[in-house]
Amino acid sequence: MKSTAENLSPTRVRLAVEVPFEELKPSLDAAYKKIGSQMRIPGFRPGKVPARVIDQRVGRGTVLQEAINEVLPEKYVEAAREHDVRALGQPEVEVTNLDDESFSFTAEVDIRPEITLPDFTALSVEVDDVEVSESDVDEQLDGLRDRFATLTGVDRPVETGDYVSIDLLATVDGDEVADGTAKGMSYEVGSADLIDGLDEAIIGKSAGDTATFTTTLQQGEKAGSEAEIAVTLNSVKTKDLPAADDEFAQMASEFDTLAELRDDIRERVSRVKTLEQGSQARDKIVEKLVETVEFPLPESAVKAEVDYREHEVVHSLGHDDELFERYLSMQGKTREEYDAELTENAEKSVRVQLILDTAAEQSDVQVSEAELTEYLVRQAARYQMAPQEFASQVVESGSLPALMADVRRNKALAGILESATITDTSGNTVDLSALAPSALSELAEGDQDEPDMHDEDHDHAGHEH
Repeated sequence: MKSTAENLSPTRVRLAVEVPFEELKPSLDAAYKKIGSQMRIPGFRPGKVPARVIDQRVGRGTVLQEAINEVLPEKYVEAAREHDVRALGQPEVEVTNLDDESFSFTAEVDIRPEITLPDFTALSVEVDDVEVSESDVDEQLDGLRDRFATLTGVDRPVETGDYVSIDLLATVDGDEVADGTAKGMSYEVGSADLIDGLDEAIIGKSAGDTATFTTTLQQGEKAGSEAEIAVTLNSVKTKDLPAADDEFAQMASEFDTLAELRDDIRERVSRVKTLEQGSQARDKIVEKLVETVEFPLPESAVKAEVDYREHEVVHSLGHDDELFERYLSMQGKTREEYDAELTENAEKSVRVQLILDTAAEQSDVQVSEAELTEYLVRQAARYQMAPQEFASQVVESGSLPALMADVRRNKALAGILESATITDTSGNTVDLSALAPSALSELAEGDQDEPDMHDEDHDHAGHEH
């Protein structure tokens, strides 16, 4: 086999491959055998049909095509390895010659561009201090008290913060809206998480009162329609929090005193803020790499990422064009603005992936079975699936290489975070290596794209074949 490689651009290459006919012959013989075994011709046993008869019946071109389909992928991979082509995505292949002497084809494919990485030890970012105030502790303590709160009926008009039981009846043009009717619904006044205009309608009313108001429905079959809402107030209750004292500490925790409970809360908040500090460092390091490491992006990788992200949104909306238009309206964006933002985010994602792939390659980052298993378990939890079920779907959908690429990138980013200089606003050095390895790995994961278990062609845009 002879092959040449021509760089069409910094991100695209054309391979030209010529395969002598003798190298094609084993595949050609296998093609004759396969096609012959499927033919039933009087006078010949199955699988024993001569080649000349097969040529007469189906044409030699059909047999050659079968042989080419088998040998071409193998020869493409061989040529790519010979010329150290780091291909991204699938190639565009064209057969340029086929006769009794040789078989030739060209394959154009996007490649990972040359990327010059900075000295990671020279990277520096500043993050917020880890400060736990008494108000932080009070907020968490109040949240715990809220879990043990009781509701007590009151005989007075409704105020913000009250809990009410209400009946709702929604009508559009006099017709009742099926999914706009409810009985005995519990609602926290002032939360504004049910129907626009509800709070204004019931504040100042007492149990037994009714009120009507108009609003635009946001969900259901009549979403976007102007509706009249009739609300009946059944009861009014106020929330009573238990006193913050030693008795409450004993009831709500393993501690005997409120002071011990507050110390424990303070320690927990400090751990959370330390992780938030690490997340901030991760985001700033990634932003700095995106801004400073310049290289051209492969068009096919960006397109694959754009298509994947758009598919995720459209799929979540049930491929309903009307819902998609409503989604854009709620986002306050035109289709052009949405497309521009989608492309910008896709380009950034591909850039980050390629940078981390290069860093992983330079550091010879390897993924162990234990690391892959740990990542699978975390991803399964995000999908609210059993780990074994998630792993099976990943394997069946062909997403395992993409998932392993993610783990490798996360390890590379964790290494960059450890190498960089991170200081807080007070000038203190932040040592992220003090975190547990699993915590550092999760920090590196951040909001990176999760593996798609439904689209075999999506390879996180930057995965090499």
